[in-house]
Amino acid sequence: MKVIFQFIIKELLQVKRDKKMLVVIFIAPIIQLLFLGYAANMDVNVIRTTIFDQDKSETSRELIRKFEHSGYFKIDYYVDNYEEVTGLLNNGKTLVAIVIPKDFEKKINRHETSPLQILVEGSDGNKSSIALGYIQKIATNFSTAIVAGTKDKLGMKISLSGSLTPEVRVWYNPEMRTRNFMLPGILALILMITTISLMSMAIVKEREIGTFEQLIVTPIKPYQLILGKLLPFTIIGFVVLVTVMIVMTQWFGIAVRGSRLFLLFNALLFVLSNLGLGLFISTISKTQQQAMMASIFMVMMPMIYLSGFAFPIENMPPVVQYITYAIPLRYFITIIRGIVLKGIGFSSLWPETTILFLMGTGILFLSAVRFRKRIE
Repeated sequence: MKVIFQFIIKELLQVKRDKKMLVVIFIAPIIQLLFLGYAANMDVNVIRTTIFDQDKSETSRELIRKFEHSGYFKIDYYVDNYEEVTGLLNNGKTLVAIVIPKDFEKKINRHETSPLQILVEGSDGNKSSIALGYIQKIATNFSTAIVAGTKDKLGMKISLSGSLTPEVRVWYNPEMRTRNFMLPGILALILMITTISLMSMAIVKEREIGTFEQLIVTPIKPYQLILGKLLPFTIIGFVVLVTVMIVMTQWFGIAVRGSRLFLLFNALLFVLSNLGLGLFISTISKTQQQAMMASIFMVMMPMIYLSGFAFPIENMPPVVQYITYAIPLRYFITIIRGIVLKGIGFSSLWPETTILFLMGTGILFLSAVRFRKRIE
């Protein structure tokens, strides 16, 4: 045990002496969280809008005011023909063009249905669908107000049919901010990148400078060497995790609703799988450049794409969905989002925790066996 402890001290001192590595380990994750925290926001708060009002009546102006006062639509252009509308859409200067036809007011006054043309620049499907949802809501409210006004004019006191009024309550993320959903995933991403990169390059670095061979010829046993390499990066991983969690809670105001101890326990399981993957990469790489390229393209990029962080797993083809079951990041993202946003614990997350435990210990054991054979 004393040998392992001395080995841990040696590794931590080696990290401390490398000033550039200290910046990468402790400063870079905070910068990444800050930048990604602001960048990973798919909320649509400002919709650039063009108005083509062919009617130019009081009713059409009232409809335009409804869009302006909604707080989402910023009317940048008023045009007089379709050529201008097409040019603005093609150049990306507007997202939505609202075309109000002639006789809009006359048809409404005659209690007829009047069409309203909506042209959307749909290259970004997410923004377009959200904008259409806002438009649908405003148009429905405007139509309801017209019907209510007509009933009052006709003296109709009793509704001819029943109506449905939904009472909506949003759980876990009441403001429905995508940042609240994305940041826990970014935290998991930073933890993965840090631990895999450090573990894969540390051993290769010692092999490059010649100190690894010196360690092999010492009386240190293989398991002591493996533990002496794993434990320091486990400690560093937890320091990074706690640091970015503090930034997430204090800077972005996203509180951890569930048990922090349960979160740290699952983080330990996740770190074990990451260290195991980093250890495996170190056995197939001869240089730090090879280790970095292998960790990025063989491990981290597939995990990011297939974990559900960037793309919903439900939208993937069935074959790809089966592959995602082998991605540790998939389970940890589910766990951390459940703990942070929903406040749930082991009773709800035990399947993911169990799988993460099996994957972490299994990957680490297999990588350690291969690493030990390489030593011998």
